[in-house]
Parts: sequence; structure tokens; C-alpha cells
Amino acid sequence: MRPSVLTRTLVSVTAAVGIAAGSLAGASASFAASAPASKPAVSSEAVAPLAVVNLGLSTTQAKYVQCWLKANWGYTGALDGQLGTNSWKAFQRNLKAHWGYTGAIDGIVGSGTVKALQRLLKDSWGYTGAIDGIAGSGTQAAFKRFANACSGWC
Repeated sequence: MRPSVLTRTLVSVTAAVGIAAGSLAGASASFAASAPASKPAVSSEAVAPLAVVNLGLSTTQAKYVQCWLKANWGYTGALDGQLGTNSWKAFQRNLKAHWGYTGAIDGIVGSGTVKALQRLLKDSWGYTGAIDGIAGSGTQAAFKRFANACSGWC
């Protein structure tokens, strides 16, 4: 290859790389400039904890549980099939009265709530696992049996 051909090839390749890099840099700069400066990157709504904990129940099964809670444990919310804070507060009242729950009536489904639920499920709903506060597949299967039995309250 002659030096002039080599030089032209290198210049052409360098120019193409430079144009591509410049296009990418320009694209990212224009993208960054298009985002409004006053809007936060993350909103508090995006990081809010999930307030509904159905523990594997379908919406219909969760409605059955809510009917039972309404009839027996002071639940006053909607029968919407979403076991939220108020549903779990009512459930915690039951668990505190009968199943050894010692925590606050706060509607948070922590390990203490799950342990008490597991005691209820072990007593009459076929749960055979450990009382470990982990709502695994055995806990969820027994909770579904419990929920289906609550259908008579609706």
C-alpha cells in the first residue's frame, strides 16, 4: 500500500469515528437537556411500600376474608379484595385475641403477624409447616383454604 492511500484510509476512519462519537455526544446532551430540571428523578409515590398483602389469595378469596373480618373483627373498609392496612388491623385483632399475636395492631404484615396466622392455619386449615413467620407456599395454601371457608360470610 502506498503511503498516501494509507494516510487517506486512516483519515477517513478517524473522521468516521469522530462523527459517530460527536453524534452520540450530541444525542446524549440533547436528551439530558430535554429533561425538565425542576422535576425530581424519583417521586415518593414510586418508592412507596406496597400496602396490599393478599398472601397469595385471589381478589375473590380476599373479599371472603374481608366479609369475615367485617362480620367479626370490626373491619369497616370496602369489600374490594385488597387486604390492606385496615384489613390486617382487623385480622391482627383476631390473632391477638386467639392466636398469640403480641405485636401492635398496626396493619403491617410482619413475621409476628405471620406466625400468629400460621398458628391459626395449623389448628384447623391444614398448615403443617413450621411457625417461622415466613409466608411460604404452605402458609399460602392453608390461607386459601381458610379464605374459601369464609365465603359463607358474604
